[in-house]
Order: sequence, then C-alpha cells, then structure tokens
Amino acid sequence: MSQLFEVHPENPQPRLLKQAVQLLAKGGILAVPTDSSYALVCHLDDKAAADRLRRIRQVDDKHHLTVLCRDLSELSNYAKVDNKQYRLLKLGTPGPYTFILDAGKDIPRRLSHPSRKTIGLRVPDHRVLLDLLEQHGTALLATTLIPPGETEPMNDAEAIRERFQHDLAAVIDAGACALAPTTVIDLTPMGTGGDPEVIRVGQGPLDALGLGQ
Repeated sequence: MSQLFEVHPENPQPRLLKQAVQLLAKGGILAVPTDSSYALVCHLDDKAAADRLRRIRQVDDKHHLTVLCRDLSELSNYAKVDNKQYRLLKLGTPGPYTFILDAGKDIPRRLSHPSRKTIGLRVPDHRVLLDLLEQHGTALLATTLIPPGETEPMNDAEAIRERFQHDLAAVIDAGACALAPTTVIDLTPMGTGGDPEVIRVGQGPLDALGLGQ
C-alpha cells in the first residue's frame, strides 16, 4: 500500500518531505500536487523508475516526460536556451507551463525525444512541490497523472492512492489542485528565427506570455 503524506499546502512539514525524498532515492514513484494537476515523479537519473513511470501512464518513448526544476537557472542546465527563449521562459516561470527545448549535451538520450532530441521542462509554482525539489536537491522527472485510457488528470489524493496503491511509493496530499494539465509550448522554432508553437492550451494563460490564442 502506498504511503500517504498529508502536508500543509503553504507550510509543508519538512520531516514528511524528507521521508518522501528518501523514497525517491530508493527508486520510488510519487504522486505529487502541482499548480496544474497531480503528477507522477521519480528520480531523474533512475532509468528503471522512469520506465515504470511510462508503464503506469502507458506511454512510449516518444511521449515527452517533463523535467521539473526549482528555478530558471536550474532549467538552463538541462536545455539549450538562447536570449529570446530565455525572455519568454522568464514570463512563464514559475507557472503551469511546460516548455519544449533542445536538450542540453549532458542530458541522457533516454530522457529526450528519440528523434527530435528535445526535452520538456518546467518550473512549478506550488509551495509543496518546490519544497520537495529543494529537499531533493536536484530536478525530478515527471508526467501528468492522467490514467491510461482517460483524458482528464486525477485530483484526489485518496483516490490516487487507492487506484495506484501497487505502483506508487507514496502520495503527497496537500489538498485538491487544479484539474487541468500544463500549457505546452515548443520553443525550439525560436532557435532558427521562428515563432513559439503552442502544442496544448491548459492551465497557463497564453496572454501572460504575450502569445495569442
């Protein structure tokens, strides 16, 4: 049975987050609240955990997993970012946006799209998740918690725990969060003089980035 960590949404208990980080270090997968919806997360450098993440979601290696970062400076460690892209990233971080960027040279090939060599990154605006990232000390690999065969993310910690009790090491319960996935924007065209491409409109408003519908 998955553990359930009930934490305060604004002042999460460090002791509980530390226990969650210990589970990540052992290869565990957690369900965590974000500023868009619940997500599944695992250690960035754990191939077995990443493979299990994909199996839970039933997605293949062409599906972008997202690297969750603490801030914009950490994000730039994992991707190639030029000045134009950086200015747009500043508008959307932290926030409910996932940005597709060219993967940095130090990113393991298994984490990037197999043909495009791109990677999805974001900096969440959620106190509990940011504190978890801080306790963990580095980025996490994530995917929106949308059950196989469904189109909407899950939002109730107890329901998530019951449904995935044999797949998850723990669920972090900080109360309900939004019921929408992130807005996904591909910034790679900007590297060759093009415009950013909106892949999915979700929780993050486009006008906050200066992009029209």
